[in-house]
Amino acid sequence: MPLTLTITEGVLPKGQESIAFTRLSDAMIKWHGLTGNTAIESNIVGSINLLPKEHTFAGSKESSVVFIEWKVPSFAFNSREIQLGYIKEATDIIHAMSGERQPRERIWVNVVHAVDGAWGIGGVALTNAQLAS
Repeated sequence: MPLTLTITEGVLPKGQESIAFTRLSDAMIKWHGLTGNTAIESNIVGSINLLPKEHTFAGSKESSVVFIEWKVPSFAFNSREIQLGYIKEATDIIHAMSGERQPRERIWVNVVHAVDGAWGIGGVALTNAQLAS
């Protein structure tokens, strides 16, 4: 399950981006009740995009921003409790790690669901049932 963390340079102290990635991943696993599930943990993958301020925008104006985007099977983030809990916690993580300098309203969380059967690992297209087993 890929996590893409896009951050304007300077939002977090230098070198803290990977810690944020891990904390956001751990929170996702926790909210899904999967803490300790090594199969899920080993399939949390992703990237960190650190961009200069002149390349990030909010309200069509140059601004410091944070985008937290998950690409997951359609059975993930499927309850309102998980959605509300994770998004609040993820926002809190980044806000706190920024020294409370990054405004909460410029931290976005987005979840993209894959169509059933269109989740590929190792060249194999897997259905939700296959992923769950």
